[in-house]
Amino acid sequence: MISLRTYVYIDSLQPQLAAYIATSSQGFLPVPGDACLWIEVSPGMAVHRLTDSALKSTRVHLAQQVVERNYGSMVIHQRDQSDVIEAGRVILQKMNARQEDRNNCKIAWQEVIRGMTPDHTVLINRQERRGSMILPGQSMFILETEPAGYIVYAANQAEKAANITLIDVKAVGAFGRLTLAGSEGDVDEAAAAAIEAVQRPSGT
Repeated sequence: MISLRTYVYIDSLQPQLAAYIATSSQGFLPVPGDACLWIEVSPGMAVHRLTDSALKSTRVHLAQQVVERNYGSMVIHQRDQSDVIEAGRVILQKMNARQEDRNNCKIAWQEVIRGMTPDHTVLINRQERRGSMILPGQSMFILETEPAGYIVYAANQAEKAANITLIDVKAVGAFGRLTLAGSEGDVDEAAAAAIEAVQRPSGT
């Protein structure tokens, strides 16, 4: 039996998130404005069967596929939202599942740190090399979720809500992690949007 851990539909990828996904994508690169579906299942190997069904049934492109023993995830995208929505329907049908069967998202950690010191920002910038840099004096918001995939929707909604910089978006493994930075007011606004996103994750 295949268990649906994460099912998140994004109607329009924001520019920073699209660029971030592209830094680790081994498939077809998404561009800003693409519709996107992020799915995580258990056991991990089952993701191959589901990917095959989605690609054969629609015009979606495969941006990323991560296969671990416990969890497998896929990212599919297409400019036409109807293709992505249909791919999601096909995948759920193949699993004999509904969107409502996905795991609820739990917030494992959330925190805003204000007025970051130079020493702290330098270390973060050396550790997180796929996103942008955090600057001294900026505020930082960090969010950790379980399952991991929901963090992508949180990042997209945060970028929509405020003028922030994406530092890190980790969406595979046991936990998802989001780090973003900006002015104090923008970070507070983005943090509120990210938390609301994981509490009410999007579907199709």
